[in-house]
Amino acid sequence: MFGKKKVKGITKRTLGMIMECAKDAHPREFAAGMREIDGLISELILIPGTISGNRSALLRLHNLPIDYSMVGVVHSHPSHNISPSSQDLNMFGKYGRIHIIVGWPYDENSWKAYDWGGKEISLEVVP
Repeated sequence: MFGKKKVKGITKRTLGMIMECAKDAHPREFAAGMREIDGLISELILIPGTISGNRSALLRLHNLPIDYSMVGVVHSHPSHNISPSSQDLNMFGKYGRIHIIVGWPYDENSWKAYDWGGKEISLEVVP
């Protein structure tokens, strides 16, 4: 289900949209799928039935569309901690190859990207 094309980065517009969605959901978690277009994460995919809570977001991953341009999932941590939890690592290993966690205060310095195994990776932010 998740594409195998190399992802070079994320668009500034998409990262800004992620931050605004996380701010809007705060103090609950925000979560969405991410779509890659021409090597860049360029779109968010809202997953029907997602439940946002104060301690976690429940993604109904069986509602994901069959979409080979999806590369992974983004979600927020309403705290400053943007390290993956054990639940995050479990999801990373099952769904997608790139995952982003954003944290309070939801700005350009409060996010990290991870691979499917939970290793921090670098993603370029492009205009």
